[in-house]
Amino acid sequence: MHRTMTRHAIAQPDLIQALREEFRSHLETFYSHLKLAPPYESVEKAIRALTTAVHGLSYAQQVSLAQDPELKWTHFRQAFETSGLAKKHRGIIAGLAHNKDRLDLPAQYDHFLTLFTSTTS
Repeated sequence: MHRTMTRHAIAQPDLIQALREEFRSHLETFYSHLKLAPPYESVEKAIRALTTAVHGLSYAQQVSLAQDPELKWTHFRQAFETSGLAKKHRGIIAGLAHNKDRLDLPAQYDHFLTLFTSTTS
């Protein structure tokens, strides 16, 4: 049992770090396709929000999160919104989001774009 706990203790930070790096990469892709400078302070806040959320999950839930793209994007979207990124460059991005085809962004980035086009955000 101790060996299993040790393996989990070692693997957990790696899993969280991998999620953080993937999220950062998606944020960089998102803003570069929009041709906007990312609001760096809010990007860091979003990454911290993701880290906090993932730390609150059990190890099994973290593994599930890492393996399930839809669940991962749900968490990415929540961190994006929680951090205030959905309020930065809002007018510009809302305008761009209405012409999504011209953005050349993969469909999963709609998780972020819809935060700029919904009337409740």
